[in-house]
Amino acid sequence: MQLSPSQVIVLATPVFFGLIAIEFAWGWARKRNTYRLNDAINSISLGMLSEISKVLTRFFRIAIYGAVYNFVAVVHNDAFWMSWYGWLLALVFYDFCYYWHHRAGHEVAVFWAAHVVHHQSQDYNLSTALRQTSSGALLGWVFYLPMAVAGVPPLVFGVVLLIDLLYQFWVHTEHVPKLGWFDRWFVSPSNHRVHHAVNDVYLDRNYGGILIVWDRMFGSFAEEGEKCVYGTRSPLESWDPLWSNAEVYWGLAKDSWRAKDWGDKLRVWFKPPGWRPADVAQRFPKPAFDMQQVRQFHPPMTKALMWFAGLQFAAILGGVALFLWTADQAEMARSVVWLAALAACLWAVGAAMQGRISMLEVLAIEAAALATATGAAGLVELHRVFKPLTMVLVMVFAARRGAHWLLLAAFAFSLVGDVFLMLPGQFIPGLVSFLVAHLFFIALFKRGTAWFPSRGALLATLAAAAVMYAILFPNLAPVLKIAVACYAVVIATMAAQAIGRAKVQRDGASAFVAAGAVLFMLSDSLLAINRFATPLPLAQLWVLATYYNAQLLFAHNATEVVMPDSIRHPSWRGEMDPGSSPG
Repeated sequence: MQLSPSQVIVLATPVFFGLIAIEFAWGWARKRNTYRLNDAINSISLGMLSEISKVLTRFFRIAIYGAVYNFVAVVHNDAFWMSWYGWLLALVFYDFCYYWHHRAGHEVAVFWAAHVVHHQSQDYNLSTALRQTSSGALLGWVFYLPMAVAGVPPLVFGVVLLIDLLYQFWVHTEHVPKLGWFDRWFVSPSNHRVHHAVNDVYLDRNYGGILIVWDRMFGSFAEEGEKCVYGTRSPLESWDPLWSNAEVYWGLAKDSWRAKDWGDKLRVWFKPPGWRPADVAQRFPKPAFDMQQVRQFHPPMTKALMWFAGLQFAAILGGVALFLWTADQAEMARSVVWLAALAACLWAVGAAMQGRISMLEVLAIEAAALATATGAAGLVELHRVFKPLTMVLVMVFAARRGAHWLLLAAFAFSLVGDVFLMLPGQFIPGLVSFLVAHLFFIALFKRGTAWFPSRGALLATLAAAAVMYAILFPNLAPVLKIAVACYAVVIATMAAQAIGRAKVQRDGASAFVAAGAVLFMLSDSLLAINRFATPLPLAQLWVLATYYNAQLLFAHNATEVVMPDSIRHPSWRGEMDPGSSPG
């Protein structure tokens, strides 16, 4: 049986975790533990996200290399490359290309934006090795085209890639000292500790994958001497795996947008990391890096939250393993659905460890992700479990935060609407249930403010509803023409009330509620278009994802919107459930 690269990673995972356990036990016994639960979970989560995201980067990882090999290669001689000396040459060839790819990842901003993920951890252990980018393949493929031009078969390329990658796992440890002659030729723990350090003397050194001789040849080698300080010079300070991947891209995009000179707008992306146009640096200064100011990011976690995060992480790991085992044979659309669900679950666990959301919210987000994925994948029986379960969890969470009865009533009728829409022939009762839910939302968002304080918002939402109704009208039965018209007006006014309130209140909670109202309106529009106008690709994914995001935003923020300042909970980074992080 020929295994795919994803399946090889799945089979290697128990080995990775076994070695991590051994390193942890060794460090604990020697009173030199190099692990923190939150950091290790974050690093491994980023590794999982990297592997599952490869579903979306197959074209860059496989198709481009294969096309160049087939049509541009100087010579095709598979027999040579399949010999033992061919395999060895291919591995050295790959490691040489990897050196330049890795070096570009530190010396060119757009490549650093992808590679930075691997360096964000302030710990250095075997879990750090699993911390990988999800966007590296978008541009990284260009460095390996010389192998395709030279005629290295895709199979050989794929195998030596895995060998080079797997070799680099063991060098991420502080427990292996210098190794003498080995350090002079090969990448070793000592050499790679230097690479991960932010000390001035170590910065941007030791790029090799297997061989350190490339660094000695091209002037980028540094010997380990003073104690290494790990991380990046612009600390991430977050356990969010999505933000980890987006952080530097966002910073580059902002600097590019703010630059006045068109050349600088482009140079931002290709200059060394940290370079900024003079006008941008003057208007938006950043503090200089100071080694003395480096602090470890470590939000407090209760024991209950530590156990909860560990168990949730283990369950998601099982889901990721199942996904990877079947991903190469699965349809792209199905893979995208599960990728989104798993990413949402990883985000939720990271947010809980950081104190941004409660444990109960994590469960609600996971249920919403599973409801969305099972609905989009056509797993009807599971969908009928997770869809109502999500709204039950949302209601429990809101009730525990002391939500107003209007919010709970809106959630209750949303739950009833969910159940009706899952049953054949019950569309009208479902529509009526959601209509009542929106009336409760309107009454809730009205509390303490005027009716529709933003006329512009009211006109905009009613206009959007009118356009949508015009699209649907030719395909609606007579009774539905009246029902859908009423529903469109009600949801438009609900959104207008929320947006108007946000413009008056000008606080984060109101803004999030307004965003939720817009998402709710979008969800209903997508549902209506898919049902009455034209089938949408991955309709369930878009309909349910927007719907659950709306409900979760309401649950987390609507309590703050309608309560007086003296008793309201802090918004979004709010008060946690008992047993969760104090934030």
